[in-house]
Amino acid sequence: MSYSVAVRALCEFTAKVGDLDLRFTPSPSAQEGIAGHRTVASRRSAHYQNEVALEGDYQQLKVRGRADGYDPDTNRLEEVKTYRGDLGAQPANHRQLHWAQAKVYGWLMCQKLGLTDIDVALVYFDIVGEGETLLNQRFQAAELQAFFNQQCALFLGWARQEMQHREARNAAAQTLSFPHADFRRGQRTLAESVYKAVSTGRCLMAQAPTGIGKTIGTIFPLLKALAPQQLDKVLFLTAKTPGRKLALDAAHVLQMQTSSPDLPLRVLELVARDKACEHLDKACHGDSCPLAKGFYDRLPAARMAASQVRLLNQRNLRDVALAHDVCPYYLSQEMARWADLVVADYNYYFDFGAMLFGLAQLNQWRAAVLVDEAHNLVERARSMYSASLDQYGLKTLRDSAPDVLKKPLQRLNREWNALHKDQLAPYQAYADRPEKLLQALSLCIRAMGDYFNDHPESLTGDLQAFYFEALHFAKVAELFNEHFIFDISKRQFSGKRSSSTLCLRNVVPAEFIRPRLTAARSSVLFSATLSPRHYYADLLGLPANTAWIDVESPFKAEQLRVRIVDEISTRFVHRDTSLAPIVDLIAHQFAQQPGNYLAFFSSFDYLQQVAQRLAERHPQIALWQQSRGMAEAERQAFLEQFTEHSQGIGFAVLGGAFGEGIDLPGARLIGAFIATLGLPQLNPVNEQMKARMGALFGAGYDYTYLYPGIQKVVQAAGRVIRSQQDRGVVMLIDDRFGESRVRPLLPRWWAVD
Repeated sequence: MSYSVAVRALCEFTAKVGDLDLRFTPSPSAQEGIAGHRTVASRRSAHYQNEVALEGDYQQLKVRGRADGYDPDTNRLEEVKTYRGDLGAQPANHRQLHWAQAKVYGWLMCQKLGLTDIDVALVYFDIVGEGETLLNQRFQAAELQAFFNQQCALFLGWARQEMQHREARNAAAQTLSFPHADFRRGQRTLAESVYKAVSTGRCLMAQAPTGIGKTIGTIFPLLKALAPQQLDKVLFLTAKTPGRKLALDAAHVLQMQTSSPDLPLRVLELVARDKACEHLDKACHGDSCPLAKGFYDRLPAARMAASQVRLLNQRNLRDVALAHDVCPYYLSQEMARWADLVVADYNYYFDFGAMLFGLAQLNQWRAAVLVDEAHNLVERARSMYSASLDQYGLKTLRDSAPDVLKKPLQRLNREWNALHKDQLAPYQAYADRPEKLLQALSLCIRAMGDYFNDHPESLTGDLQAFYFEALHFAKVAELFNEHFIFDISKRQFSGKRSSSTLCLRNVVPAEFIRPRLTAARSSVLFSATLSPRHYYADLLGLPANTAWIDVESPFKAEQLRVRIVDEISTRFVHRDTSLAPIVDLIAHQFAQQPGNYLAFFSSFDYLQQVAQRLAERHPQIALWQQSRGMAEAERQAFLEQFTEHSQGIGFAVLGGAFGEGIDLPGARLIGAFIATLGLPQLNPVNEQMKARMGALFGAGYDYTYLYPGIQKVVQAAGRVIRSQQDRGVVMLIDDRFGESRVRPLLPRWWAVD
């Protein structure tokens, strides 16, 4: 049995030493890097070879990779690195890593061509000035072979451990049994469909009712597929914290089951940097943070210790990291390479600079991807691929910026003001990108990049924040097409002064999501609300051969009484007249069947108006309210009021923290009042979205308003029935719920009155 490793991964394991140091940043974007490599290649001879595939063996190791370039005329192998700023500011350990990669490629090229010696060069290409710095050394093949063997020997012990781990993992997974006495109705169908999808290498869209046990029903079949499909790992991607917890709990149940008590499955939870960082007030380099000082020197011991922990959730990983004096966040990034099941937010795989997707591509992982509560991916992806800039922040920054940056910032502000000349309304969308402003922004980015390279200690605060926002805006602008809207929201201050926000707004993220779904062996998107199918297929770019299942509900219609209250309108114009009837409805239902209910509304204002009137007219009914910007502890306190023995009404905003992803089984929740269709707000932005959706798909209103709204309603109603023993009631309060275009979007198993 051999172990395959990429050249870069090998060298990052063996040749990284010293401090963690992020000061020589930000590195060029992927597009800039590709363009830089092309420019370098275009300057070489006609015989110059690009992207040369190389591989070599050392005992059980197979090392593979692509050398950036080889010039047979000069017998020179080149490792090209793009950068911006002052190359002299590059940390020595970065340069050491680059030489290690170049020398490994040098040996593999000598071996391939039977060379006795070769020139090995590091080519640093400045993406701003387009100049090259070439560092060249002549090596004997024997010298490079010795270096290659040394790196492989350093890695081999770990590789053998990993091979043993994988063998044991796969063998145990083969004998894995479902951890419960039996599947719930529909759960087996889901599990079998997931297994079939990964076996055939297809994407799967699975609409499965809330409460079916989707998390364990999707993870279990992929663990069973580890060996037969030769999967490297499973990536479980979630939209919110509760989804991560459910996945970690499911993994723990599978690890602990009696049929396979020794399942050596490494499970890793990835969290955001600000949640993992021990020193938020310090910068990520050894001169500032003690956990960055000597990070790579202490990493091997920390990595070995972490590899022995089955469940590397945030707490357990932090314990390992601090025991070895390394940064928990960057230890988690390292362990993503060696975990079998990674539980993380969507952005770790779908964002522009997504770490998991980058590692999967670099290491050619054979991965299976699970997208939990996939209905959330549309909005989350839009936000990932959108960008905005606020002029008020720029004006504030100009006053405090260093002198060297004042001129480019002032030029940017002038071009920004020029955009206001033709804008009469507070909000306006434009067909084209703001080219002159983008040119000024590019000059500003270059000036700021140069400044930060000369003054790395300044890479903090408002200046840094604006710099990264500007970089992101410029990156999104490069991708601008008919799937985006460029708009300006203008604000008027006293006198003639005005300010605005520029937004490059992604409408259809399909072109960015599709390559990430298809790069995996199989991608499974599952949720209780994936109807209508074409809406999600269009917006998420699902491949044409994507399989689709609508899983039968494990629940019976008689478990849930669904009533449409069509004598009440919750439209904004009818809001005042709706208050009294809604209060009467809630009080009547509570008197008939006391217990715990959730009442959902379209806004905090509406919620507060109904709650206040209910409190005045029926003070005997306990009620508690969701408030704006609730912290995690406050959200937990809200949920803890729903007990087996309590009775009261919890008021919440539809589409908020309590509309999905919460589990209140049995008597903890017996009903829900949903006083809204959940339609997104009618405003100029959504009207622009509607127009663009209409142009692209011919269904502007449905794609912008109706489908997203009803999806929130169904999710909220799904909080009521969580098991086959539960009984409850859902009241859909609005006459529009009875319309012919709305009724088919409600779950099939509901018996609607």
